[in-house]
Amino acid sequence: MPVNLKGRSFLTLKDFSQEEIRYLLDLSRDLKAKKRAGVRGTLLDRKNIVLIFDKASTRTRCAFEVACWDEGGNATFLTNSQMGKKESVEDTAKVLGRMYDGIQYRGFSQKLVEDLARFSGVPVWNGLTDEDHPTQILADLQTIEEHVHKPLNKVKLVYCGDARNNMGNALMIGCAKMGMHFVALAPRALWPHEALTEEMRAEAEKSGGKIDFYEINQKDAALKDADVLYTDVWVSMGEEAKFAERIAQLREYRITIDFLQRTGNPDCIFLHCLPAFHDLGTEVGRQVQKEHGLAEQEVSDEVFRSRHSVVFDEAENRLHTIKAVMVATIG
Repeated sequence: MPVNLKGRSFLTLKDFSQEEIRYLLDLSRDLKAKKRAGVRGTLLDRKNIVLIFDKASTRTRCAFEVACWDEGGNATFLTNSQMGKKESVEDTAKVLGRMYDGIQYRGFSQKLVEDLARFSGVPVWNGLTDEDHPTQILADLQTIEEHVHKPLNKVKLVYCGDARNNMGNALMIGCAKMGMHFVALAPRALWPHEALTEEMRAEAEKSGGKIDFYEINQKDAALKDADVLYTDVWVSMGEEAKFAERIAQLREYRITIDFLQRTGNPDCIFLHCLPAFHDLGTEVGRQVQKEHGLAEQEVSDEVFRSRHSVVFDEAENRLHTIKAVMVATIG
């Protein structure tokens, strides 16, 4: 049957079949080619979207706005609403659903984005919560397909670092759905929640995928034959007081050239959802160096700037995959 996502919210990849995810990736590829060719889009003509941000953003905001405008729509950036303060989430959702064709939310609570979808009557898109980051995973999958010359169900992805954060969760979900081999190289205390892991193991069983977890003393087994090495910042938004704790847990998990060499794969690629603390070019990076003596955190500058790194292709693909989600659900 043809895939039809019209009217669907995009809250987590758990809600989508492999065929539906495949459809979004193929649509994204076509929309990327269309933009590269300079073709003016009309697929969101007369559509209005609202972007609600409770967390800071570069790629997510820019991708949603440019994607909307590329296809003839209009975007409202909203950071000073009364939602949750003087007006309930339910009431805010009902108001916005009367005015807009789609709502994006980026913030802390997965329940909040689910409530927006429940009460608004229009598609809601998850731009990031503490639990999940599904739009990022679509961009990651597209980037892998562009740079790893094998089908997704033959790809081994190793995530190094804090595997129980939103990126660890979301990557495990995406890999399980697409039949990939997902490996988390992380301290046991930072492995994903057991309930989610068991749910995704069942999903991987159906798709032909695989899920493994290793600690640093097993890094050779974890890294062997990897096609993709992935990491994220050690301290997520809202956990800034935990820098010392996270550094103590994760400093051995930094992705270095040694990690790449241990894969045995000269074509292994490096991915990062960004921003990355790979040098002293940020205020946070300089503060961490001053307090903890680290000039690099989750990835070495050598890896970040190497031929293996395709992080800026990955960042660009946020635009095309988010455009695909909007076109498919409200276009």
